[in-house]
Amino acid sequence: MAVTLTINGQSIEAQSGLSLFDQAEAIGIDVPTSCRKQGKCKECMVEVVEGLSLLSPLAAPEQHLKGDFRLSCQTYVTGESGHVRCHTMRRGTMRIERQALGLPVSHEEFKLDPAVTRDGDRILIDGVEVEHSTGPIYGVAMDLGTTTIVLRLIDLESGELIADTSFENPQRFGGSEVMSRIAYDTDHPGKLLMRTLAGYLTHAIEKFPVDPKTIYEMVVVGNSTMRDLFFRQNVHSIGQSPYRSITEIEMGEGKRATTSLVQTGLRSLLPIHPKARVYGAPIISGHVGADAAAAMLAVDLVHEERLIAVMDIGTNTELIVGNRHRILAASCPAGPAFEGGAIACGMPALDGAIEEVKIAGDGSFSLRVIGDGKPEGICGSGLVDALSELLRTGRMNAMGRFNDEVKRITLYHGKEADEDVYLLESDVNELAQAKGANVAGLQVVFSSYGIDFDDVDVFYLAGGFGRHLNVDASKRIGLVPNLDAGKVVQAGNTAIEGATIALLSKRKRHELEEMVKKVQHCRLETHPSFFDFFVEGCQFKPVGLIPCAK
Repeated sequence: MAVTLTINGQSIEAQSGLSLFDQAEAIGIDVPTSCRKQGKCKECMVEVVEGLSLLSPLAAPEQHLKGDFRLSCQTYVTGESGHVRCHTMRRGTMRIERQALGLPVSHEEFKLDPAVTRDGDRILIDGVEVEHSTGPIYGVAMDLGTTTIVLRLIDLESGELIADTSFENPQRFGGSEVMSRIAYDTDHPGKLLMRTLAGYLTHAIEKFPVDPKTIYEMVVVGNSTMRDLFFRQNVHSIGQSPYRSITEIEMGEGKRATTSLVQTGLRSLLPIHPKARVYGAPIISGHVGADAAAAMLAVDLVHEERLIAVMDIGTNTELIVGNRHRILAASCPAGPAFEGGAIACGMPALDGAIEEVKIAGDGSFSLRVIGDGKPEGICGSGLVDALSELLRTGRMNAMGRFNDEVKRITLYHGKEADEDVYLLESDVNELAQAKGANVAGLQVVFSSYGIDFDDVDVFYLAGGFGRHLNVDASKRIGLVPNLDAGKVVQAGNTAIEGATIALLSKRKRHELEEMVKKVQHCRLETHPSFFDFFVEGCQFKPVGLIPCAK
């Protein structure tokens, strides 16, 4: 019998003597690389989801990898029969949110005021000449997420969006959440996480329909860890109580006036103009990073009289509540469960992921699958739907226990047993803890502000997960407050919108710098009622503010 090799969903019979890289190329799969199969660039990673034992042992260039990750140029099929399934870190079918919706102002609706300008044949950054050219002037906005990355290419003279792209964050070999990546970066010298990311960004930028050297500025937003890793900062302090970026520490000591970061295109290891300015937007505090700051810019919080909330649910949920007079913020360490991590059949929002679940009167399941093909797993929005439906129909109680001592609920029966998609009680427990952290954040911030959930005028659900949630299902299980439907706006990627605004307007960038200094950071772990809030939040029931919270 032969070994079947499946890469990015395409299957072939594995050929002996050819690396996984060579076999992927043979069937037309584009594997990222800068060193052309020498094992030096660390970019050609694949994640092996089946058949790891059928592959050659780790080679010397792969010693930085752990778990199920391999360098495809160094890995060969050595088994005689079986199935090897793997995927590159650039899967084109992943659903990544690139847009923002329902915002009071978009980047297309204000006066252009970029930092990069033209004076005849001179190109200037804040009045300082960096190039003699009559060619175009471009900028890039980047949302650097733990799981996904979004880039926008903007004409800085017209404000026009020229192109955008998105891909999975290739740093996942260092762990699925920020604490793992902090530990990885601390334990592995050489800035491997940053260098690998720079390689992927280089490929993405070089595919834009412009000369990369005509890109003169880049605005980077992301959580505190992702941003600081990109700028080669020591991130150890973000992983230790009181969880502060080195920039926040230095600002507190009077060594800097802002938590924002700046470096050149050359130092960023990117193919943009070597003198281009790469600006890392300021963080707010702790794990409330530059992506949350960018979201505040996107919803125009500095001019907002209404009381609003912005909640970006993910591995680290950010929550912002307030208006132009007072702003509170917190980060909620939810973990990867609502993004499909730590779940038996969980997966990202790729083709084959169940994204919607309904239970009919006869108890049968009706499923909607991304890509309309055969179910292969379940993503975050599908998990929320499934829990809501199980709760609604009485098959699961508010404590997350299946009725009638059932331990496994099968959503989809495949032709083979290993093709089933199902939920376990242990999965529900993972989701309960993720939800509990989010609810604790809501309770702490709203009680600290002295308001009830109903006092909010607009509740923005930010990010890709929030964009595709079933809001009614989310209310039923207590993931979001039980607000009137008209108050909830599924806003999409507010981080990339805020980054774009900062790229196109010096005035707005200054507003951002000043706004973050006014934010009061609520540390959940130091709140006396945090544990009580967390336990209450782990239950699957509509969430309301606990009156005794102080």
